[in-house]
Amino acid sequence: MNRIGVLLINLGTPDAPTPEAVGPYLREFLMDGFVIDMPKPLRWFLVNVMIVPRRKGQSARAYQKVQLPGGSPLRVYTRELAEQLAARLATDGYVVEYAMRYGNPSIAASLAKLHSRDLGRIIVLPLYPQYAESSFETAVVETKRVARQLGCVDRLSFFPPFYHRPEFINACARRVAEDNEKQTPEHIVFSFHSLPERHLKRLDATGDHCLVKPTCCDQISAANHNCYRAQCMFTARAIAGELGLPEDAYTISFQSRLGRAKWLGPTTEDVLRDLAGRGVRRIAVSCPSFVADCLETVEEMGIRGRQTFIDAGGEELRLIPSLNADPFWVEVVAGWIRELSSQEPD
Repeated sequence: MNRIGVLLINLGTPDAPTPEAVGPYLREFLMDGFVIDMPKPLRWFLVNVMIVPRRKGQSARAYQKVQLPGGSPLRVYTRELAEQLAARLATDGYVVEYAMRYGNPSIAASLAKLHSRDLGRIIVLPLYPQYAESSFETAVVETKRVARQLGCVDRLSFFPPFYHRPEFINACARRVAEDNEKQTPEHIVFSFHSLPERHLKRLDATGDHCLVKPTCCDQISAANHNCYRAQCMFTARAIAGELGLPEDAYTISFQSRLGRAKWLGPTTEDVLRDLAGRGVRRIAVSCPSFVADCLETVEEMGIRGRQTFIDAGGEELRLIPSLNADPFWVEVVAGWIRELSSQEPD
């Protein structure tokens, strides 16, 4: 009972790049009330009648473009991170598993594996740098739900969002710097996954801070400590500061919008067109809301984003790889696990 389990959680991916596999994955993902926050009957109709029948083929074709021999990039890189983390921590008695909030391996399956090992404690690390109900919170809620069924909820300790951790900032900055050694870009775009604005406003306990003024996210405070946009801004500015970038050398934008609601902007697509229109020819794109490359980085930015930039008059868009299973990043995560292990359980 002295050994410690570790559960890494990422968003998810279909089992295969086919419409038949993408359909069930999208349904599980989009039927989560944290993702589409509307009454369940309306959500069911929207997902099963309006979205999935139209998007499963399109998404399958996108997954086919980025599929690796070992599966989708997200699964491959998350698995590699778990394997390398396990190797680093094995001598200290840790047992490491990984799970996907949607798809396989499921949180239920991976947590059951850890539970069967009769571990004294299980550290859960959702691999989302910034807090959002539709990523971090839903992973925590689902893990606790499964743990209650297994009878091990009292053994769980959760590692919080790490958007501000110096080790994470340094790992991201190293990744950008390594890429810049190949060829210095004229401009860097920090592109984050977008969210509907209402998701942020719902967490504003004051009711008069979130998205009220252009400067509302300039500082992290009691009013916005869980604000996704404020945390994204902090991450991007901290990376830029680590790299010594002046403010006019980079732009912060948001990608992956879905539906007609008002989402966080500016959109990365608009930023790419604007940069090309201003005569910028070579750019690099970093996506610091993703620690593992996935459809949103490799296909949306690396393929479609590049084409958008070129069609608007640009010449080169380089996608900076996510942290994936970079040895420096593996050591950072191992350090966090050891750190949390030394603290009293929640």
